[in-house]
Amino acid sequence: MTVIKAFVTLLSVLLGLAWAQVEITFWPSSNPDEIRFAREIVDAWHAERDDIRIRMQPLPAGRSTEEVLLAAIAARTTPDIAANIYPGAISQYVDAGGLYQHETLPGFYEFMLMRSGQAVLDLYTHPTGHIFQVPWKANPVMFAYNVKLLEEAGIRPEDLATYSGFLAAARKVKEHWGGQKYLYAPAVDVTWWQRFFDFYTLYIAASGGQTLLDAEGSVIFDNEAGREVFNFLGTLFAEGLAPRGHTALNRFFEGIALVEPAGPFTVPFYERMAPEGFKFDLIPPPVPDRLAGEPVYTYGDPKNIAIFSTSRHSEAAWEFIQFILSRENDARFMRITGQIPYRLGMEDDPLFAEIINARPILRHFIAQNERTRGVDDSPYLIEIFDAISREYEAAVVHGVRSPEEGLRRAAQRARDIISGFF
Repeated sequence: MTVIKAFVTLLSVLLGLAWAQVEITFWPSSNPDEIRFAREIVDAWHAERDDIRIRMQPLPAGRSTEEVLLAAIAARTTPDIAANIYPGAISQYVDAGGLYQHETLPGFYEFMLMRSGQAVLDLYTHPTGHIFQVPWKANPVMFAYNVKLLEEAGIRPEDLATYSGFLAAARKVKEHWGGQKYLYAPAVDVTWWQRFFDFYTLYIAASGGQTLLDAEGSVIFDNEAGREVFNFLGTLFAEGLAPRGHTALNRFFEGIALVEPAGPFTVPFYERMAPEGFKFDLIPPPVPDRLAGEPVYTYGDPKNIAIFSTSRHSEAAWEFIQFILSRENDARFMRITGQIPYRLGMEDDPLFAEIINARPILRHFIAQNERTRGVDDSPYLIEIFDAISREYEAAVVHGVRSPEEGLRRAAQRARDIISGFF
């Protein structure tokens, strides 16, 4: 009888544990370095906690995160947590009823203010006053340059700071190598998000940190800065200073292009894949001559974390997010991916100093992180970028019409999209 009672007691305890255990679904990015980070933190969490289990499933590769999440919201098959949230899509997720109001979570403000500060929290507060995303990381886009080839062409990095200097250097490269190399080979792919790393990066720099829309959501990118960017890029293609053709090659690694846009996320890729002896360094994006000597802004390529409204365990999900965003795991993330967390005081923290000393190139990104901009929180953002991208292809790359006319048409189409004409 005693044995039976002991068995029943043990069975009750085990059943109780089974019932008490919570399972959280977690979708990280499909980026290989971020998958590695996700696996490590899930393993570390399970080593400490057996009451909340994490089921990790990377977001599908080959489709945009926005497509995947909008489809999941519509089907009510969203995870508890996703960790590749694009701030420009937040309004679409909110309008679909997909996201949790994170400010209602216990200790949310205290934790986030300590980690990231009020300015970052304000940046990601929705116009309704709610916070539908947890600030996570930024990736300032800078321009990487091939140190050896730039020296060989007799070009100094500071020569590339302004449009006039950049174009003069591009002509010098063309002459020096007889058109076999280019200073810069902007992407010619018409896919909307490709414009983040050419037109939009340059536009933020040229506008001193403005985005495409004003505070009321009206289109403003057909301004002086927008015209300067389209003309600058159009000149590169019109004079044969940039190639119009597609290629599967990495022109930067192959030494065909001396400069390319780069973010912290590219550093591990460079370290793994660059040819032997390849040396690169970083500079801010070029700006119109009228801004020479001014601090340069750039696109921050931010990605955040969110809990979805379908979650039945929002507080447990928040516990796991706090674990992801801990000092130790922010350092782990930076060590694995090279990306920059939204964490205050990293420069003075010995834990991060070790990582920065091992990868001195990160100092450029950390310094630039103070002058970054994301994107407008608009449900029309993808369509607006698509309109820009189509005119970029027609007016900038192929010269079907003037850059000024192309920009005017892109802005008018964006206004029509917002007004509901399309």
